[in-house]
Amino acid sequence: MIETWRWFGPGDSITLEKIKQAGATGIVSALHEVPTGEVWPLALIQSRKAMIEEAGLAWDVIESIPVHNDIKSRSGNYKQLIENYKQSVMNAGKAGVTTVCYNFMPVVDWTRTNLNYQLPDKSYALRFEYSDFAAYDVFVMQREGAEKDYKPEMLEKAKARFDAMSEAERAMLEKNIIAGLPGGEGSYDRDSIRATIQQFIDLGEQGLRQSLYAFLEAVIPVAEEAGVKMCIHPDDPPFSLFGLPRVVSTQNDARQLLEAVKSPANGLTMCAGSYGARGDNDLIAMVNEFSDRIYFVHLRNVKREEDGSFYEAAHLDGDNDMVGLVQALLGCESSLGCQIPMRPDHGHLLADEQDREDIKPGYSYLGRLKGLAELRGLICAVSYMSAKS
Repeated sequence: MIETWRWFGPGDSITLEKIKQAGATGIVSALHEVPTGEVWPLALIQSRKAMIEEAGLAWDVIESIPVHNDIKSRSGNYKQLIENYKQSVMNAGKAGVTTVCYNFMPVVDWTRTNLNYQLPDKSYALRFEYSDFAAYDVFVMQREGAEKDYKPEMLEKAKARFDAMSEAERAMLEKNIIAGLPGGEGSYDRDSIRATIQQFIDLGEQGLRQSLYAFLEAVIPVAEEAGVKMCIHPDDPPFSLFGLPRVVSTQNDARQLLEAVKSPANGLTMCAGSYGARGDNDLIAMVNEFSDRIYFVHLRNVKREEDGSFYEAAHLDGDNDMVGLVQALLGCESSLGCQIPMRPDHGHLLADEQDREDIKPGYSYLGRLKGLAELRGLICAVSYMSAKS
């Protein structure tokens, strides 16, 4: 696999020089300065690509060209927004960046309740605590009808968690859930997030799925023409939040999406951490079934808990069978006839970076460096054993 690294652009405290020293050869990045819904200018893509190449690296994957909520809800000026998206994809192809990761999660992107969950070794991980999320949804945001989305035992646990929280803890929980998460059109306050959530609840799962397929029917022919492979990222976490519909959470969701728009340009991002947060997702079976349509890989591990909570474990220590997954992915490369870009997704916050304020949650240098080294060793070992056999 091609070893890549998520880079947040020229303002990222983790420089291209540091990334190259980590041993990665490819960059996963985006034009974060372009507002969601606007066209990515060809000249700006080319300029950013040249900057990456001057550092001796390659821009292998765009992650991501965000999909505006109006496209997902097919409301507002969605037709023009789709035209803008098509032009951005065409410009990416013209610039020679031919893999585009995107997602179709409404309202909020990846969601965690704790961005500094301390592990026994004193490092910090990202965590999703279901009772904390329910406490926010029902008792802080007070979404209408929210209590109907939780089992009685979860509501009881959530009420206990809410009662035990200080005002500062409630404010931090809200910040973690809705303030400044990547994706969408910006941060939300309580009133705006309630209204936007209700819009998508009214749309429903079938409506959101139809919006996704209509988006792909418009964009994929352009991607084909531009030589671009689109690879959708799964929902994170892969189950409903705030009562919102989710349509890229399971193996069957992925199967339906690929069947809906049958094109080599319509592909998947295999995010082991996102799909793996559900115990009923068999990651190895998914790789084997979709071996010719997986164009990008996030390798991340999770520790799942019975009530749906989870935290991000070390890359080789979690509930996902990383050895079996890597074996399957190497077989996938054989089906495709080329290497697949892979990045170590997220990383623990280790001692030397814990006092820094410029580290994005999940994106520390040392934590991802450790993850990349572990994954590199695993891939080399699996490749060697496969060659021996």
